[in-house]
Amino acid sequence: MMAIGVGLAARKGIAAVALAGVVALTGCSMSTAAKTRETDIRAREYVARAEQLTEEGMLDEAITQLELAIEENATLTTAHVDLGDIYRVQGNYQAAEQSYRRATELEPRNFEAQYGHGLVLQLLDRLSDAVRAYLRALSIDPNNFNANLNLATAYLQLQESRQALPYARKAVEVDPRNGPARVNLGAIYAAVGEYESAIREYQAAAELMDFTPPLLLNLADSLGKTGRYQEMVNTLGQLLRMAPTAQAYERLGFALFRLQRFEEAQDAFARAVELDNAHFPALNGLGVCLLNRYLMSDRTDSEARREGVAALRKSLIVNRDQPRIADLVSRYG
Repeated sequence: MMAIGVGLAARKGIAAVALAGVVALTGCSMSTAAKTRETDIRAREYVARAEQLTEEGMLDEAITQLELAIEENATLTTAHVDLGDIYRVQGNYQAAEQSYRRATELEPRNFEAQYGHGLVLQLLDRLSDAVRAYLRALSIDPNNFNANLNLATAYLQLQESRQALPYARKAVEVDPRNGPARVNLGAIYAAVGEYESAIREYQAAAELMDFTPPLLLNLADSLGKTGRYQEMVNTLGQLLRMAPTAQAYERLGFALFRLQRFEEAQDAFARAVELDNAHFPALNGLGVCLLNRYLMSDRTDSEARREGVAALRKSLIVNRDQPRIADLVSRYG
């Protein structure tokens, strides 16, 4: 009995030691948790100060605060996203990309991180990567206007217009009174050859925003594609009053030529060349008008032929890859 009693007492002593160990370990764990909470609180305080500094325009100081936050808690997604936002505003897209990428690694379902990453990738012209980032952002928030609009634009830049179309439509669906979104959708319709739809979007945009040269030029091009040349002339007249460019005059010359207003077309092409003597479409238009004048004179206006061939030769110097123009020079030169 004594041996049993001693054995039991010994086991109780061991149990007590073990329990003391558990208590000690638990106390250590609680201390670590408290320390982690304190660190997280400090990190979030740094982030809050950075946001205040950002509102005040003190971006470099805000960066310092965010770096301190990341030192305290390297897994704080908000700090990385805010840092990416500031770098992007400053134009430091490489640094912004790194910050957003880290945020997406920490929190893949964070919309701001994925969208910001897509935006700077697009700004860095890494368009395929940008598309993937925007798609991840839209898997989180499918109705986000900016993500749909920018994804459509990225696809358009990649010349993948059919893929762009549903996202451009979605952006307009989300915000039907946004003029730039209408312009974007119109450009995509034009890229896939749906010119009537493009015209409707451009005209809707014109009711929602001030006329801009790109809007008027795009509208004029689509009007020309549908054979509405007089409307094209009228639209280009508005554009030229705002911004007299070589491209606008060249498009005007094209429309006037289609309307068989040959002298006016020649004048428009000549104005384009005056503004930019390396604008080869305008040189081509001028050359064709002059050769047309030569032919209409029963081939007696040799000066028109000479000037026309000279204009076409200048065009070929600028862009040699024009077989049709080379053929005209060969035939009339």
